[in-house]
Order: sequence, then structure tokens, then C-alpha cells
Amino acid sequence: MSHALNNTMATPLTTDTAFDLNAVISRLYVYPIKSCAGVQVQEALLTETGLEFDRAWMVVDENGHFLTQRELPRMALIKPQLRYHDMVLRAPGMLALHIALDQVEEPVRVEVWKDEVQAYDMGPIAAQWFSDFLGRKARLVRFDPEHKRVCNTEWTGGLEALNQFSDGYSLLVLSEASLAQFNEKLVAAGAAPVGMERFRPNIVIGDAAGDQGLAPHDEDRVDLLQIATDQGPAQLKPVKPCPRCPIPNIDPATAVSSPEVSDMLQTYRQDPRVNGALTFGMNAIVLAGIDHQLKVGQAVGASYRFE
Repeated sequence: MSHALNNTMATPLTTDTAFDLNAVISRLYVYPIKSCAGVQVQEALLTETGLEFDRAWMVVDENGHFLTQRELPRMALIKPQLRYHDMVLRAPGMLALHIALDQVEEPVRVEVWKDEVQAYDMGPIAAQWFSDFLGRKARLVRFDPEHKRVCNTEWTGGLEALNQFSDGYSLLVLSEASLAQFNEKLVAAGAAPVGMERFRPNIVIGDAAGDQGLAPHDEDRVDLLQIATDQGPAQLKPVKPCPRCPIPNIDPATAVSSPEVSDMLQTYRQDPRVNGALTFGMNAIVLAGIDHQLKVGQAVGASYRFE
């Protein structure tokens, strides 16, 4: 099987490179704990599994099965803060919980979707904290970096791309134009606009200065995204439209769910590429640029995909 991580594949972004689209990274988000709040950052290290620390931890039940906002909306209120040596978790009514970035406890096997993966339990203090806040038995686990969780090769074109505890792919890419159009439709229907946080992207692309601007869902139509980093070009490949579950209906500030988001997606985002599922954003894999630093404001070039 061919491997996706080939740093020789990228083409530098220069004035001689003709792209159909020119954009910039407008926002970056890391979600350290699957289904808990994200952290908006100004820069993030690109690794073979996506952004560093993204979905590196996960909450599981007493049987080692993953827990998400789908059944426990209160997870949206758990807010991580990444610091140099530790991660600090805060939630309403709870004392802060400090998780060391370089320490784990017992090795365990856990389930995320249909995958059984190796992980490390983060110990009884973390387990009690999550159990108290969520109102049910829960434990915190960390992904074992020695374990290789491979993205679905039917969508990656046979490339062996990796992820940790994400739903299945290394990165989620979304554009400011897509959200702006969505919010225009919401407001026209009498609903309030929503924030980018609802859709939980890792990389958000926006208009480059002086460019004609991105059209809504241009991220659906491009073959490769080439990013100009300080260490050289990074290259990402959008591979699968992201089917949306009910989580975008959950207000990340209150954990209250209401159907406006899904109802609006139903009106115009039924996607034949995934059997009519409602999609918003593109799952992507890393082709080049491992250990490069992605930063807000970096140039992004892309060309349309022709099939």
C-alpha cells in the first residue's frame, strides 16, 4: 500500500504558480478531547494525523466505548486550554482539572465507531471529574501514538493516511464563504446566525487580499490545498465531504440543541456523493508538510478537481 506522507510531492507557492483559487488560513482550531469544546489557535503543528493534539484524548464509558455530544450535549461545555506542560479543563460548577501532556497511566483498548484502538487511561482523578460533570460513569483516555488508525482508503484513493480519535479523517476544512452563505439563509428564514464553532473545522480558509474571493463550498471542488509555511509548502488533499450529524444543532455556549441548523442544511446540502447525507466541509488528509507550522494568514493555493 502506498503511504500518504511524502514530503517530496508538494509544489512551492510562488508567483509563477497558477491556481484557480487563492486564499489564506483565516482560522485554526484544535479539539484536544473528542466532542468537547475546541481551542482556536493562531498556529498549530501539522503532524501525520492532522494538527498536533487534535482528538488526542477521548471520553469513554465503563465499557471503553466512546462518548460524544450526540448523547451527552454537556460535553460541549468542557473547555480545554493547552499550555506548555499541561492541558487545563474547565466546566461549569467544576474545579479546573490539569492533565499533563507527557504522562499517561494504564494501557487500555477502546472503541471509536467500528475501530478498536490502543490507548492509555488517564487515571481515577480524571475519571471522577468527567463522571461528576456528565452524570454517568466515564473515563478519559489518550490515543497511543504507536497505534496506526488508518483513514478509509476507499476515499483516500488507496493512500494510507492516519488520524487519532477523529470520526475518521486527519483534518476538516471549511471556508468562510460557506458559513456566510449558510448564515444568510438562516437569517432569511428568521433564525439567528451561528458561529463557525458549530461545524468544528480544523482549518478555515478565507479570501486572500486583492483576490476575487472564494465562492461558497469551493472547498468541495478543489483537488489539493497547498499552504505556504515557513518550512516550505504543505499539501492537503480533500477526500470526502463531511456528513453532518446532529452535533451542529448544539449551541456550544449553552449545550442546548435546536433543529435550525439541520433543517437549513436539509434544504440545500443533500449530497449525492455520500448517498444524500447532509454535508458541510471537506475531510482532508496530509500529503506533505509533516512537522511544518500552520499559521493564520498563510497563503493557500488550490486548483479545481476534474473528474
